[in-house]
Amino acid sequence: MSISRTIARPLLASTFLIGATHALKHSDVMAQRAETVTDRLVPLVRKAVPGLPQDPQTLVKVNAGVQLGAALGLATGRAPRTCATVLAASLVPTTLAGHRFWEADDDASAQQQRLHFAKNLSLLGGLVIAAGDTDGKPGVAWRTRHLARTAKREARREAKLVSARVR
Repeated sequence: MSISRTIARPLLASTFLIGATHALKHSDVMAQRAETVTDRLVPLVRKAVPGLPQDPQTLVKVNAGVQLGAALGLATGRAPRTCATVLAASLVPTTLAGHRFWEADDDASAQQQRLHFAKNLSLLGGLVIAAGDTDGKPGVAWRTRHLARTAKREARREAKLVSARVR
Protein backbone atom coordinates (compact mmCIF):
# COMPACT_ATOMS: atom_id res chain seq x y z
CA MET A 1 0.00 0.00 0.00
CA SER A 2 1.34 3.43 -0.89
CA ILE A 3 2.12 6.04 1.73
CA SER A 4 -0.66 8.28 0.41
CA ARG A 5 -3.22 5.51 0.98
CA THR A 6 -1.76 4.82 4.41
CA ILE A 7 -2.36 8.44 5.35
CA ALA A 8 -5.47 9.25 3.29
CA ARG A 9 -7.71 6.40 4.41
CA PRO A 10 -7.50 7.15 8.15
CA LEU A 11 -7.94 10.87 7.45
CA LEU A 12 -11.05 10.18 5.39
CA ALA A 13 -12.38 7.83 8.07
CA SER A 14 -11.74 10.24 10.96
CA THR A 15 -14.81 12.40 10.36
CA PHE A 16 -17.02 9.31 10.42
CA LEU A 17 -15.49 8.07 13.66
CA ILE A 18 -16.15 11.42 15.33
CA GLY A 19 -19.60 11.89 13.79
CA ALA A 20 -20.78 8.36 14.59
CA THR A 21 -19.56 8.61 18.18
CA HIS A 22 -21.43 11.90 18.54
CA ALA A 23 -24.56 10.35 17.02
CA LEU A 24 -24.46 7.46 19.49
CA LYS A 25 -24.06 9.80 22.47
CA HIS A 26 -26.83 12.13 21.29
CA SER A 27 -29.11 9.74 19.44
CA ASP A 28 -32.25 11.36 20.86
CA VAL A 29 -31.42 14.78 19.37
CA MET A 30 -30.17 13.25 16.13
CA ALA A 31 -33.37 11.19 15.84
CA GLN A 32 -35.49 14.35 15.85
CA ARG A 33 -33.45 15.72 12.95
CA ALA A 34 -33.52 12.38 11.13
CA GLU A 35 -37.26 11.90 11.39
CA THR A 36 -38.09 13.83 8.21
CA VAL A 37 -35.83 11.53 6.20
CA THR A 38 -36.65 8.27 8.00
CA ASP A 39 -40.38 8.85 7.56
CA ARG A 40 -39.85 8.84 3.78
CA LEU A 41 -37.10 6.24 3.42
CA VAL A 42 -38.15 3.54 5.87
CA PRO A 43 -41.34 2.50 4.00
CA LEU A 44 -39.32 2.15 0.78
CA VAL A 45 -36.44 0.22 2.37
CA ARG A 46 -38.75 -2.03 4.38
CA LYS A 47 -39.95 -3.55 1.10
CA ALA A 48 -36.44 -4.95 0.62
CA VAL A 49 -35.54 -5.32 4.32
CA PRO A 50 -38.72 -6.19 6.24
CA GLY A 51 -36.95 -6.35 9.62
CA LEU A 52 -35.69 -2.77 9.42
CA PRO A 53 -36.66 -0.83 12.55
CA GLN A 54 -38.96 2.16 12.13
CA ASP A 55 -37.94 4.10 15.21
CA PRO A 56 -35.72 7.07 14.18
CA GLN A 57 -33.54 6.77 17.30
CA THR A 58 -32.83 3.11 16.61
CA LEU A 59 -32.07 3.94 12.98
CA VAL A 60 -29.65 6.68 14.08
CA LYS A 61 -27.87 4.17 16.32
CA VAL A 62 -27.75 1.54 13.57
CA ASN A 63 -26.38 4.10 11.10
CA ALA A 64 -23.78 5.23 13.64
CA GLY A 65 -22.73 1.63 14.29
CA VAL A 66 -22.42 0.94 10.57
CA GLN A 67 -20.36 4.10 10.15
CA LEU A 68 -18.08 3.19 13.05
CA GLY A 69 -17.43 -0.28 11.68
CA ALA A 70 -16.87 0.90 8.11
CA ALA A 71 -14.67 3.82 9.23
CA LEU A 72 -12.49 1.49 11.29
CA GLY A 73 -12.20 -0.86 8.31
CA LEU A 74 -11.28 2.00 5.98
CA ALA A 75 -8.78 3.47 8.44
CA THR A 76 -7.02 0.14 8.96
CA GLY A 77 -7.14 -0.92 5.31
CA ARG A 78 -9.42 -3.90 5.87
CA ALA A 79 -11.78 -4.17 2.89
CA PRO A 80 -11.29 -0.47 2.13
CA ARG A 81 -13.34 -0.45 -1.07
CA THR A 82 -16.32 -2.08 0.60
CA CYS A 83 -15.99 0.17 3.64
CA ALA A 84 -15.83 3.28 1.45
CA THR A 85 -18.95 2.16 -0.41
CA VAL A 86 -20.82 1.55 2.86
CA LEU A 87 -19.77 4.96 4.19
CA ALA A 88 -20.88 6.64 0.96
CA ALA A 89 -24.27 4.94 1.16
CA SER A 90 -24.72 5.94 4.81
CA LEU A 91 -23.58 9.52 4.15
CA VAL A 92 -26.48 10.34 1.82
CA PRO A 93 -29.34 10.01 4.34
CA THR A 94 -27.12 11.46 7.07
CA THR A 95 -26.53 14.57 4.98
CA LEU A 96 -30.17 14.92 3.97
CA ALA A 97 -31.31 14.59 7.57
CA GLY A 98 -28.62 16.62 9.30
CA HIS A 99 -27.93 19.55 7.01
CA ARG A 100 -31.25 20.78 5.68
CA PHE A 101 -30.05 24.32 4.94
CA TRP A 102 -33.19 25.06 2.95
CA GLU A 103 -35.24 24.80 6.15
CA ALA A 104 -33.01 27.03 8.32
CA ASP A 105 -34.65 29.85 10.25
CA ASP A 106 -31.93 32.49 9.83
CA ASP A 107 -29.15 33.31 7.37
CA ALA A 108 -26.31 32.37 9.73
CA SER A 109 -27.79 28.94 10.41
CA ALA A 110 -28.53 28.41 6.71
CA GLN A 111 -24.95 29.31 5.81
CA GLN A 112 -23.58 26.92 8.46
CA GLN A 113 -25.77 24.06 7.25
CA ARG A 114 -24.92 24.82 3.60
CA LEU A 115 -21.22 24.60 4.50
CA HIS A 116 -21.72 21.21 6.22
CA PHE A 117 -23.80 20.01 3.27
CA ALA A 118 -21.00 20.94 0.86
CA LYS A 119 -18.41 19.32 3.14
CA ASN A 120 -20.39 16.09 3.04
CA LEU A 121 -20.58 16.27 -0.75
CA SER A 122 -16.78 16.56 -0.75
CA LEU A 123 -16.53 13.56 1.55
CA LEU A 124 -18.84 11.67 -0.79
CA GLY A 125 -16.48 12.44 -3.66
CA GLY A 126 -13.51 11.16 -1.67
CA LEU A 127 -15.41 8.01 -0.77
CA VAL A 128 -16.31 7.38 -4.42
CA ILE A 129 -12.61 7.64 -5.28
CA ALA A 130 -11.68 5.34 -2.37
CA ALA A 131 -14.37 2.83 -3.37
CA GLY A 132 -12.92 2.60 -6.87
CA ASP A 133 -9.28 2.53 -5.76
CA THR A 134 -7.75 -0.84 -6.62
CA ASP A 135 -4.52 -0.02 -4.78
CA GLY A 136 -2.55 -0.24 -8.02
CA LYS A 137 -3.95 -3.67 -8.89
CA PRO A 138 -6.19 -4.30 -11.87
CA GLY A 139 -9.86 -3.86 -11.15
CA VAL A 140 -12.56 -6.48 -11.56
CA ALA A 141 -13.61 -5.12 -14.98
CA TRP A 142 -10.05 -5.32 -16.33
CA ARG A 143 -9.54 -8.80 -14.89
CA THR A 144 -12.81 -9.98 -16.45
CA ARG A 145 -11.89 -8.61 -19.89
CA HIS A 146 -8.38 -10.07 -19.59
CA LEU A 147 -9.76 -13.48 -18.60
CA ALA A 148 -12.23 -13.42 -21.53
CA ARG A 149 -9.45 -12.55 -24.02
CA THR A 150 -7.19 -15.25 -22.59
CA ALA A 151 -9.99 -17.84 -22.75
CA LYS A 152 -10.78 -16.86 -26.34
CA ARG A 153 -7.13 -17.13 -27.34
CA GLU A 154 -6.79 -20.52 -25.63
CA ALA A 155 -9.99 -21.78 -27.29
CA ARG A 156 -8.63 -20.82 -30.73
CA ARG A 157 -5.32 -22.53 -29.97
CA GLU A 158 -7.06 -25.71 -28.80
CA ALA A 159 -9.33 -25.66 -31.86
CA LYS A 160 -6.27 -25.49 -34.14
CA LEU A 161 -4.65 -28.39 -32.29
CA VAL A 162 -7.79 -30.50 -32.55
CA SER A 163 -8.27 -29.71 -36.24
CA ALA A 164 -4.60 -30.55 -36.91
CA ARG A 165 -5.03 -33.95 -35.21
CA VAL A 166 -8.20 -34.71 -37.16
CA ARG A 167 -6.46 -34.23 -40.54
